Amino acid sequence: MTQHTKKLTDTVLDNVHIDFDTETIWLLNCALALVMFGIALEISPKDFKQLFQRPRPVFTGVISQFVLLPVVTFLIVYAIAPIPSIALGMFMVAACPGGNISNFITYLAKGNTALSISLTAVATLLAIVMTPLNLQLWGGLYEPTASILKEISISPFEMVKLVSLLLGLPLILGMWVNHANRKLAHKMAKVLKVVSLLFFVTLVFIALYNNLEIFLDYIFYVFWIVLLHNLIAFFTGFSFARLMGLSKQNTRTIAIETGIQNSGLGLLLIFTFFEGLGGMALLAAFWGIWHLVSGLLLSAFWGYRPIKKEKLA
Repeated sequence: MTQHTKKLTDTVLDNVHIDFDTETIWLLNCALALVMFGIALEISPKDFKQLFQRPRPVFTGVISQFVLLPVVTFLIVYAIAPIPSIALGMFMVAACPGGNISNFITYLAKGNTALSISLTAVATLLAIVMTPLNLQLWGGLYEPTASILKEISISPFEMVKLVSLLLGLPLILGMWVNHANRKLAHKMAKVLKVVSLLFFVTLVFIALYNNLEIFLDYIFYVFWIVLLHNLIAFFTGFSFARLMGLSKQNTRTIAIETGIQNSGLGLLLIFTFFEGLGGMALLAAFWGIWHLVSGLLLSAFWGYRPIKKEKLA
């Protein structure tokens, strides 16, 4: 491929918009809110007590997700210089909180599930401000993505409002149900978490199928970028947790919370504020597929490597 052809191809992807009608976006919003509600049904106010009882692991997880991952992502983007819309998709994924399945992956990996749940709750609340902030900050510092942000002129307040409705409100409602009737909440959670997640994934696959030609044209290009980004995300969480002197069980948890990102939220923000910008949507959609695979592989590896009883730190 000549330099001219490559430049032309890159421009095409930067200007392609994934076809998603208003009704489907509305359904995606409902599905993601339902996923979050299902997760919140297993969260109670006492999970926040870890902030005071064991602040170091929670602090480590928050810094790893909302500070280190965006910084590392910026360095990766600067080093490999991907297509601008792909780069902005990387910033979007890195700006999102931990993924919906991180608690399940942590359980399989014999990590600290209680810490994972606490981080889900804390990160969800912080994401209301930190997700728009990190996207604007790091996307604005990289010139090719800064120009896209200027063209689109996103209102940070509007993004904060949407993230609050998608994550904050379902979290509060789910925790309230858990507090009011714990037994009912756990029964509902078992069904809702699976059904809502399957529903959400189905909608994403339909979107990809409707735009199959674009997806197939760029699958190999996006695959290697997502693979590298995801691997470094896991490594960042793992390394920082070890540096902070955390136990092996908590280190596994922080690694998973950093490597499993809520790309579903990223996709919705892309469809809502960026009109399904091609590179961003493909990156976030493929991340959503790949982190399921990488998370399960990592949990299988760690699941067969039991940790000797240790003092949690």
